[in-house]
Amino acid sequence: MTGGLAAALLPVVEKSGAIWVGSSGRVRDGAQKEPFAEIEALGAGALATLDLPAAHYGGYYEGFANSALWPALHSRADLIRASEEDYLSYREVNAFMARALLRFARPDTVFWIQDYHFLALGAELRDRGVTQPIGFFLHTPWAAPTMIEGVPHHRELIEAMLACDLIGFQTRNDCENFLDCVSSDLGLDIENGVVASRYGKTRVAVFPIGIDVEKFAVQAAKAVSHPDVSRLRRSLNGEKLAIGVDRMDYSKGLTNRIKAFDRMWTSQPALARTVSLLQIATPSRGGIEAYESLQSELAKLVSDVNGRHGEADWTPIRYLNKGFSQTVLAGLYRTAQVGVVTPLHDGMNLVAKEYVAAQNPADPGVLVLSKFAGAANELDTALLVNPHDIDGMARTIATAISMPLTERRMRWEAMMEKLCAGTIQQWFAAFVEALQEGQLDKGPTEPPIAEPPTLWPLRSVNTGTRYH
Repeated sequence: MTGGLAAALLPVVEKSGAIWVGSSGRVRDGAQKEPFAEIEALGAGALATLDLPAAHYGGYYEGFANSALWPALHSRADLIRASEEDYLSYREVNAFMARALLRFARPDTVFWIQDYHFLALGAELRDRGVTQPIGFFLHTPWAAPTMIEGVPHHRELIEAMLACDLIGFQTRNDCENFLDCVSSDLGLDIENGVVASRYGKTRVAVFPIGIDVEKFAVQAAKAVSHPDVSRLRRSLNGEKLAIGVDRMDYSKGLTNRIKAFDRMWTSQPALARTVSLLQIATPSRGGIEAYESLQSELAKLVSDVNGRHGEADWTPIRYLNKGFSQTVLAGLYRTAQVGVVTPLHDGMNLVAKEYVAAQNPADPGVLVLSKFAGAANELDTALLVNPHDIDGMARTIATAISMPLTERRMRWEAMMEKLCAGTIQQWFAAFVEALQEGQLDKGPTEPPIAEPPTLWPLRSVNTGTRYH
């Protein structure tokens, strides 16, 4: 596990007693007609994993979810690729997951669906007679209507989302974009963030996700003695370190980031040998052409920059295509004097929050953060940048490297105050409270299907080990 969303939610499951229902990462053939879950205890809660149907997995995951929805949600309409077969596979997997969740239902169950992989899951549950509260949270951005219109069957999906009682977004802008889509595409009435549809009423609200700040800070302090972290620190020979940790994705602004460091070393040659970049870029979605192209482009760019600025005994960019444990990442964040989080578009970006939480209070590093990450709404004392402005990013990174301790501490303390006011535990509690207490009349429905009672399913996602 390399961090981000999955690592953030696991502690909530452990402490809440919820059941996290998701994909095992494996597929099954057609011999098994009904979903079967393997259940593993996880603190007070549990992790239930399912093998998804092999016949539909490719069209569902690499097809519709990540070649149509993901690019549209990140405002990359030029990369949308989808077939009718992909959409049917997406709906089939949503229906498959609905059948699986019925096995976990009891009268007091509350369902909380997570992310774009399951936009239609709420409607599939309602179609199967579920009357209990259903919430949905989107971890990615929600783009403007002109982008969403590029997704085949987008109206059907938006209507299906309204089967949920509560829909949560990371930012106010995402929330407003979704309501604009509801208004323009479906022509439905909206009053004070509540949408009236054929399913009844749905509240749409903002719930910015956080992290377990205290736990991550303690983990980072301990991790400085981890062998991997100690070796890195010794290898620096006193030079400063900037760090970037991302999944290999076109939304993360990786090529622009590398270009900004190239520009910095070119325009300020005195910074050569005084600061290097550790860029961790974990490969993902390798079967999708846009990701394969990005990986090739980024590898060539890093090679060119290292060839241009490097010396026999100094490599400007340390570029790694593998994941690390949360413990090692925490130690790496604490070691780095500058954290560089510069996505072109991101729902929140928990790496930004993790970097801040990992810092040494006596000598904190500086966060350089894209203003297009949801985290920028909270971490406004970071050095905010436009990731499309290469020269501006280069200057800002140089500023971060030379920032005096007094200013670094002032900025860090302000960001920590924001993080402590919006932890993952508070996010979880706020959403669940809103879902349970604010459930609105959904109109007459079929009685729920009787199934053996069990614990409360928290989450239904594509996989428990990916992060988005």
